Amino acid sequence: MGVLENKARARTFYKYLSKVYDQINPFIWDERMRDEAIAMLDLSPDDRVLDVGCGTGFATEGLLEHVDTVYGLDQSPHQLSKAFEKFGKFGDVRYHLGDAERLPFKDNSFDAVWSSGSIEYWPNPVDALAECRRLTKPGGKVLIVGPDYPNSTVFQKMADAIMLFYDEEEADRMFTEAGFEEFEHHIQQSRPGSPRAITTIATVPE
Repeated sequence: MGVLENKARARTFYKYLSKVYDQINPFIWDERMRDEAIAMLDLSPDDRVLDVGCGTGFATEGLLEHVDTVYGLDQSPHQLSKAFEKFGKFGDVRYHLGDAERLPFKDNSFDAVWSSGSIEYWPNPVDALAECRRLTKPGGKVLIVGPDYPNSTVFQKMADAIMLFYDEEEADRMFTEAGFEEFEHHIQQSRPGSPRAITTIATVPE
């Protein structure tokens, strides 16, 4: 388990990262990648969407171009504070401080659950994926974006020491253990040589 796959350490990490997150994020996860992933959800304006690990609101902003209201959840009060500064006053985002492994919503609450740049910090990703599935209505979608496992042995060792990086085979295992049966993976990258993202979209059975 990587050093940041610990909730307390991750909160401390984001306490400081939140100050520069919006400047750093586009080098890894840019608007084009975000919008390509959102298109996979095929959203309607009245869909209820949850953004798990919403951070400072980068994905939330993109989701609001497609739906009327987004529910944002994050374990970092510092990240949520930044997000609230952007969107909280407009009433179309409802923020919750919480844990991805114990999501504070009823079963079948959402048409879609989205999470980008969060799974790598989850100590128990299968449990959190099962929570995402629990909250999603039958026929709804769950979309998760995480860091693809590096090809280089040196970078693999570095990745393993920091947080969760995973390949398609590992994603297959996690989603299957979380109860998903229908899912597919897409590799996204902002530019040649930049870190790759593995984007998985899963459908909850009718």
